[in-house]
Amino acid sequence: MASTGGEGTAAGDSSLSDGPPPASGREVSPGRPSPTPSRGPRPGGTPEPPADSPAERVGYRGPTACSAAGITYRQLDYWARTGLVEPSIRPAYGSGTQRLYSFRDIVVLKIVKRLLDTGVSLQNIRAAVRHLRSRGRTDLARMTLMSDGATVYECSSPDEVVDLLQGGQGVFGIAVGVVWKDVEGALSQLHGERVDTGETLIREHPEDELARRRNRAG
Repeated sequence: MASTGGEGTAAGDSSLSDGPPPASGREVSPGRPSPTPSRGPRPGGTPEPPADSPAERVGYRGPTACSAAGITYRQLDYWARTGLVEPSIRPAYGSGTQRLYSFRDIVVLKIVKRLLDTGVSLQNIRAAVRHLRSRGRTDLARMTLMSDGATVYECSSPDEVVDLLQGGQGVFGIAVGVVWKDVEGALSQLHGERVDTGETLIREHPEDELARRRNRAG
């Protein structure tokens, strides 16, 4: 497990650059980059999805990202302008252009919202964002972020979560894999855009179908 402590690495925890994590996890420490994940086989033999997978070829505009992440457009705009969470596909440049967010960007947006709601400092959230950006999909799916309100820790196993809770370091947790699935479910009903062609991908929304049935019945 890793943690993001505002004043550096918490006592007893190792930074991401110190090698394998101890049983109690690691601190996502500001200013200490995490290892760059490869796109080859992950632990357990699960391959990392290639960069050109279908999910990586679809982008989402600001209003869609807000809807899927559960944030306001004002938050989205502020976080982009301050560099907290910038769109990785297309930034806003000049009049008339719109930001385009990737699926992973929206997962990060949703996690940032939850961290802010629980009172985690902006400094620690920035460190957590850098850490999330550096990890592969398989790592994210099994990751849990824990925090005591002052420090954010990464847990990659149930034992690490228990260790933190028993040590009084974990007050709340965010299962990144659950957030990932929540965003998948939300985006399955929202329009996307092909990155290569700009084609709008129309999603079927249950309320749209209900409206069509009502119109036919009327």
